[in-house]
Amino acid sequence: MEKKIVIILILTILTIILIMFYTFQNIGNGEEKKENQIGGISLTSPAFENGGNIPLKYTCDGDDISPPLSFSNLPNGTKSLVIILDDPDAPGGAWVHWIVFNIPADITGFKEDVGPRYYMGKNSWGNNDYSGPCPPIGEEHRFYFRLYALDTELNLFDGASRQEIDDAMTGHILGQTSLMGKYSV
Repeated sequence: MEKKIVIILILTILTIILIMFYTFQNIGNGEEKKENQIGGISLTSPAFENGGNIPLKYTCDGDDISPPLSFSNLPNGTKSLVIILDDPDAPGGAWVHWIVFNIPADITGFKEDVGPRYYMGKNSWGNNDYSGPCPPIGEEHRFYFRLYALDTELNLFDGASRQEIDDAMTGHILGQTSLMGKYSV
């Protein structure tokens, strides 16, 4: 009888250790996925992998053009899309590099160098266009391409600010995801 109790205790302790190990191993991944992806949307680029380096061509040190992007698995009822590129590592807070909104829901991606055929919001430089990654020399920054699927079109015009975009999206986000790339000089 004592031998059975010891075996049960050992198995219980091993089970608890395995559960704790699995939980701690996956805490970061689960939280990041939960934060970055809602609704099963997929956002990728043939130019770089999630967490990879953004090629020079798409930065202020290169051609400063937007990279190609592909999106899929949009939720049912999606009426429009929004893309926001920002740098959360910028001194003084998140720096907005690009805002594109009221993208038709039947679009499955962009070729590189997206032009003015879509509504463009005002970036942190005060321009209505793409301004690529441009961190200070010697610093590596993370750049997040954030994709939002909305159940409406935004009643805004070119030059809308990030705050206006965020306010207009409130209550209309069906799904979202992000693609993160890094860049340093």
